Amino acid sequence: MKLDDYRALRAKGMTERQLQDQIVELAKRMGWLVYHTYDSRRSEPGFPDLVLVHPKQMRQLWRELKSETGETTSAQKVWLSALLLVGDDVDIWRPRDWVSGRIERELRGQ
Repeated sequence: MKLDDYRALRAKGMTERQLQDQIVELAKRMGWLVYHTYDSRRSEPGFPDLVLVHPKQMRQLWRELKSETGETTSAQKVWLSALLLVGDDVDIWRPRDWVSGRIERELRGQ
C-alpha cells in the first residue's frame, strides 16, 4: 500500500471528534491555549469549533473541524467569512490535514 493510500484510508475512518481530540492534545503540548465550546446548543450558531492562541508566537487561529465528507452550514460560512474579512487566520481542518502533517506544520508556524 502506498503512503498516500494509507493516509487517505486513515483520514476516511477518522471522526470529527477524534480529529479534535488529537489537535487539542498536540496544540496544548506545543503551548497553545485552546478553546472549544463543549455544548453549543445554547451558543450562537456557526461559531468555529476551535480558537487557538499562542502567546509566544503572537498568533491566533480560528478553525472549523469537519470529517472528510462534512459540509459547513450557512451559519458557519457566515462566521468564517466574517473572520476572514477582518484579517484573522481562519480555515477548515479535516482528517486529511492531520494525516498529511498540515495541521502540525500550521501549529508550528511553518
